[in-house]
Amino acid sequence: MSALTRLTTTETKLFFREPIVFFFAVAFAPILLVILGLIPSMREPDSALGGLRPIDVYLPIVVAMGISLFALSGLSQLFASYREKGVLRRLRTTPVKPILMIGAQLLMATTLSIITMVTILTIGKFAFHVHLPTQIPAYLITYLLVACAMFAIGLLVAALSPTAKSASAIGSLVFFPLMFFAGLWLPRAAMNDALRTVSDLTPLGAGVQALQDATNGHWPSALHLAVLLAWTIMAGGLAARYFRWE
Repeated sequence: MSALTRLTTTETKLFFREPIVFFFAVAFAPILLVILGLIPSMREPDSALGGLRPIDVYLPIVVAMGISLFALSGLSQLFASYREKGVLRRLRTTPVKPILMIGAQLLMATTLSIITMVTILTIGKFAFHVHLPTQIPAYLITYLLVACAMFAIGLLVAALSPTAKSASAIGSLVFFPLMFFAGLWLPRAAMNDALRTVSDLTPLGAGVQALQDATNGHWPSALHLAVLLAWTIMAGGLAARYFRWE
């Protein structure tokens, strides 16, 4: 096994030993989908949503939430905790370079978030008869771009947070506004023009719309893909600039 594979395996085992982090990063989004789907009104067509059922609209929002929770509740806190405990500092004295730790964490986060996404889609399809994406390549590309953007933001939070507690606080402050513009409390279809314009420029607002477009069989707007790419470059660059190993 390569060093990256061994380190990824070890980090995954350690991740599963943190029940609270695991719950919010992996299990919370599928559970939320089940709760929403059990509400009768969520399964009835709504004219305000163009005849779609609310559960149809909320599925990509929950998928985006799953990525966001992993980035802002898992990835950022783990890195901040490792810095606080001196793990990253000690790694610099071993053949395992700290940069390898970032690769292992990102590989673990990507793998587990994809499993969460597949779980959400499976629950939506078989429990609540939500249509699966018909433009699969577009859906996968969009999903990876959303993951890249949110993981970059998560690393930026980790870079700016001296402790795990501060990473949790900052992550929460970032999470709730992003989820608002993703449509969690007010679906994008119900937003006025000003709110929807702002939503289009946020990583989750652009990501949710792009995922919805791919689900409906269309390629996402170039604007939404460009927004996701821009957030990845901007947040990733700032994270690299301000990241501290100790």
